[in-house]
Amino acid sequence: MDLLPQQNARKRVVVVGGGLAGLQAALRLDKANVDVTLVDRRNFHLFQPLLYQVALAVLSPADIAQPIRSIVRHHKNVEVLMDEVVGFDTTAQRVMLKTGLEIEYDFLVLASGSTHSYFGNDEWAAIAPGLKTIEDAIEIRRRVLLAFELAERQMLERGTHPALNFVIIGGGPTGVELAGAISDIAKLYMTKDFRHIDPSSAQVLILEGSPHILGAYPPDLQIKARQQLQKLGVTLRTNAHVTGVQPGYVMVGDERVDSVCTLWAAGVQASPLGKLLGAQTDRRGCVIVDKHLNPPGLPNVFICGDLAHVQQDGKQVPGTAQPAIQMGDYAARRIVEMIAGKPPAKAFHYFDKGDMATIGRSAAVAKIEWPFKAHWSGFPAWLIWLVVHIYFLISFRNRLSVFRQWAWTYITFQDGVRLITGSQTLPGWDVVDPRVDPGVDPKVDSALDRPAGDLTTEPLAAMKSPPELATKSTS
Repeated sequence: MDLLPQQNARKRVVVVGGGLAGLQAALRLDKANVDVTLVDRRNFHLFQPLLYQVALAVLSPADIAQPIRSIVRHHKNVEVLMDEVVGFDTTAQRVMLKTGLEIEYDFLVLASGSTHSYFGNDEWAAIAPGLKTIEDAIEIRRRVLLAFELAERQMLERGTHPALNFVIIGGGPTGVELAGAISDIAKLYMTKDFRHIDPSSAQVLILEGSPHILGAYPPDLQIKARQQLQKLGVTLRTNAHVTGVQPGYVMVGDERVDSVCTLWAAGVQASPLGKLLGAQTDRRGCVIVDKHLNPPGLPNVFICGDLAHVQQDGKQVPGTAQPAIQMGDYAARRIVEMIAGKPPAKAFHYFDKGDMATIGRSAAVAKIEWPFKAHWSGFPAWLIWLVVHIYFLISFRNRLSVFRQWAWTYITFQDGVRLITGSQTLPGWDVVDPRVDPGVDPKVDSALDRPAGDLTTEPLAAMKSPPELATKSTS
């Protein structure tokens, strides 16, 4: 393998991952007497908290992404290498790359993030995409928008179309945000754009396996979130354990829930690089670290962001944006101190400023911890959510673009990036449930040939608690 040589006698810091944690570490080392090599598979930094807005056609990918090279352009001691890490030699202090190159390091910052977890059912990924990358967002946008287009086309051709039922598996922040955004585009932004279907008839269902949505939030905000979702027409089902995901439907126990588009927001797992490091990991693959973000026995290796398992006050620090930024900042400061020969720094301590989740237009929940303590919901929480997320975007251009697009969408009730790219097929659109009529040959009959009303027992708005969405029992 080729070895990337060190150009001078200064210490080299290798940062793996150009997300919030890795980028923060690299930028904070700007004035330090070190050379920084930032390695990422992509050439851009992605602001993941707004990824769902790309998925639901509010923002374009360029609004929430920025080339890493342009971000570090004026940081002369930072170089960028677009490559994929495939292994580590912590004894020789080397990082192995997919292209065959090896990089020697004096300090390593590993911040490679997380990916989807389907709890051992990886075959579900093709049917129910998750949301972690721009490619995921574009695919979700394609599927959601295509469902309406196929319904319009079929209504024109046949006078009927399947019920536009969207199922989201997982009731955490991502699931709630996706559900609210789908409801918004169906009921607010597309109502006048179609001639043969009523987009507002679309129904959105969240399937959550635990007793509550937004399980990490206080009970009062969980209730507020539920109320706001129901006001948007989103149906919630808690204690709903998904046992199968198939084209056109989801199984909850023995119950079939029809879906023209199924999305996954139920679980994440850490990047596999944590295990390649050879350090101890938890069940999600997060590297267990000490109070200085170091794996045991590796004082010059720092684990940051989603990949780090950090215990504080008896709980694991969440894998969200604020902890990632603070970990990257801490790792950089600790490296500077170690080079200067200073005594160990104070232990890493996550300063919790609060959590917030947007639910839809003028709807959100916010647990505020700083500069004051409060639990907000509705329009005030939504407004503070807008301000915070614009502030944390990486460049002025992104901030201006996002603010302009949000203002335009809010005032005109029009979203501006409703593009369908790629395939024009939707998994499950033509799937028939032979149990509807045991005498029907599924090879001949199609779900598309039955009236939309045949796919549901009754409109969601008329259903009694607990609500059901387009279900058929196997009994």
